Amino acid sequence: MTTARPVRLGPRSVLALALVSAVGVVAFGWPLLADPGSGLAHSADAPWLFAALLPLLVAVVVATIADSGMDAKAVAMLGVLAAVGAALRPLGAGTAGLEPMFFLMVLSGRVLGPGFGFVLGSVTMFASALLTGGVGPWMPFQMLSMGWFTMGAGLLPGAGRLRGRAEVLMLGAYGAVAAFAYGTIMNLQGWTYIGGMSSGISFRPGDPVHDNLVRFLAYCAATSFGWDLGRAALTVVLTLTIGSTVLKALRRATRRAAFEAPVAFEGAVGPAGAAASGGAGPVASGGPATSEGPADPGPAPDPGRGPAGAPPG
Repeated sequence: MTTARPVRLGPRSVLALALVSAVGVVAFGWPLLADPGSGLAHSADAPWLFAALLPLLVAVVVATIADSGMDAKAVAMLGVLAAVGAALRPLGAGTAGLEPMFFLMVLSGRVLGPGFGFVLGSVTMFASALLTGGVGPWMPFQMLSMGWFTMGAGLLPGAGRLRGRAEVLMLGAYGAVAAFAYGTIMNLQGWTYIGGMSSGISFRPGDPVHDNLVRFLAYCAATSFGWDLGRAALTVVLTLTIGSTVLKALRRATRRAAFEAPVAFEGAVGPAGAAASGGAGPVASGGPATSEGPADPGPAPDPGRGPAGAPPG
């Protein structure tokens, strides 16, 4: 059985996601093309990127609503998953890159689709930054990177056919590669303004892009390879051990929510014999009601006899 996705990629959703991604690529990569005397750094452009990112995220949500009719149930699931992901992040923060939230993002993106996945990844990272106090110039870049990370899981092939162990293995492999990709992209954000490094791995504004990229790869190997390896290993272990159970739970919740089921309202039907405007109360006891008039109330009680016709005691 295929599962309905609360957010499908329609033309407007694709356009909004392409616009956000283009802004993200420019935001991450422009320092490589900056002049030596520009004095620009990501610490200065981060507030502008954050100011541009928020309305673009809203545009993604609005576009997906217009394309697929995302309703309150989808928004509720988005809030629940974002809250769980934000709560998982502090469990491994600061410990060799072990971040259990990544495996949840992979599975959620797989089940709920790329459009939902991008919004979920960005909102989860925003919520976790507020929860852990990790607000800084890196936050908008983390939101973009996590959005891409989760969206990629929704773009994997075989969404309606591949199930069981093969799907879990594919998601584990994706989680490992994407964990390294996430760390590499985030390194590009920090590498351009972190000083105190040796000349062999430091960023040099104005140098040819090729030379800077060689130094960047050396910087990643020297500073973050261990963190990325820990993140990738934990994502793979969690996906292979409990990924099948979590996938089933997410798909069951999606089926029960029936995101794409049409909603129809019908007029209330009153009791039999009652008027549509509210109707009369219960029919009085006695003879049946007829079309000639009200129901026959039956014979009048004898005042000289007790209840139910019994003689007075």
